[in-house]
Amino acid sequence: IFTMDLYNMAGSPSTRAIIMTAKALGVELNSKNVNTFVGEQLKPEFVKINPQHTIPTLVDNGFVVWESRAIVVYLVEQYGKKDSPLYPEDPQKRALINQRLYFDMGTLYDSFAKYFFPLLRTGKPGSQESLDKVNNAFGFLNTFLEGQDYVAGNELTVADIVILATVSTTEMVDFDLSKFPNVDRWYKNAQKVTPGWDENMKRLENAQQFLKDNMIEKLKV
Repeated sequence: IFTMDLYNMAGSPSTRAIIMTAKALGVELNSKNVNTFVGEQLKPEFVKINPQHTIPTLVDNGFVVWESRAIVVYLVEQYGKKDSPLYPEDPQKRALINQRLYFDMGTLYDSFAKYFFPLLRTGKPGSQESLDKVNNAFGFLNTFLEGQDYVAGNELTVADIVILATVSTTEMVDFDLSKFPNVDRWYKNAQKVTPGWDENMKRLENAQQFLKDNMIEKLKV
């Protein structure tokens, strides 16, 4: 029996995106926790698997891939049904999904991480300029969702799952989604239609408790 090992940090958005994608596909993952706060990703045995020593990293029967958006696409292409609606074969549908994945990586998640993640290290958020970029990114997403129930096309795709993992992280920081009504509407619906949502929230709550116990109180924005 083959196993897929997912080296991850439980509460991270990238890990949660992979967990929800696996759930949508009915794929089992063997979760291996890597605590980056104490430098476990730098252990020689992990660097041997992933020289870039980033998490999450997936090991599928000896095949290694990292970068969460590459992992979710790999999982659908390898284990999904042919022409799965999660990542359809039509080049234009796929291009739109890819664009949204890159938007998440380079704009939405990036801005969120640069403003909020310094809290984890220093107890203080990023600059006002960083917060402006968060609001701009959510503004773009709000525009993409005008008249749309999903972020890329007319059904649930990996783009929704990845962006849901990012957007749900706002639960940890009291970010006011009501300023972005289309995002807020999409977010409420995505919770109902995305497999693995309950585990996503459980992991978020556990991460929040970990931070509360170790570092920070919930930040008001």
